[in-house]
Amino acid sequence: MIRPEALGTLARWREPGFGAALGALGIWVSVQGGPILAALGLLLGAVGLGLVVTGLRRLRFAQKVASPGIVELVEGELRYFSPDFGGSISLADLAELRLITLRGRRMWRFKQVDGQVLLVPVDAAGAEALYDGFTSLPGMDMATALAALAPAPASATPPDIVLIWQRKATGFVA
Repeated sequence: MIRPEALGTLARWREPGFGAALGALGIWVSVQGGPILAALGLLLGAVGLGLVVTGLRRLRFAQKVASPGIVELVEGELRYFSPDFGGSISLADLAELRLITLRGRRMWRFKQVDGQVLLVPVDAAGAEALYDGFTSLPGMDMATALAALAPAPASATPPDIVLIWQRKATGFVA
C-alpha cells in the first residue's frame, strides 16, 4: 500500500520524528497549567530534543548503500562481511580509528592494539550501527567523526587519511 521508497524514508527519519513529536507533546503538557505539568512538559521536551539531535547525527552515518557487504555490531564486536574481504574486531581492543579514501571510496580503518586492520566502507549496509559503537570509545569526539563524514566542497579534494580517534596510552613509558 505504501511505496517502498516512502517506507524507507519514513523508517530512516523515525528517531528524529519521534523526538520532535515527544518535544511537541512536552510543550503542550507544559502549557496546560500548574508547576507539576510545566516541569513534566519541560522534561519531555528535553528528552525529545535529545532524541532529535541523536537521530540527526545517526542519519549522517546512514548513507545510501553502495558497497557490497554488511556491517554488524554485536556486544562490542564489529563484524564486516563482503565477497572480497572482511573480518571482525573487538572495540575494546581498538587502538586507532581513521577515515581513509582508497581508490575514490571512503572507508573506516580500524586498527587493533595487536596490529590487525579492518577496512569497512562508509556506505556498506548496516554502517549506521557504527555510530553507537563509536560513542562507546573512551574520549571519542563525535563531532570529529561527523565532520570527517561531511561531503567536501566540489572545489576541494578530501584528504586521503583523517585520524578520528586514538587510544590514549596507559602504564609506564620507558
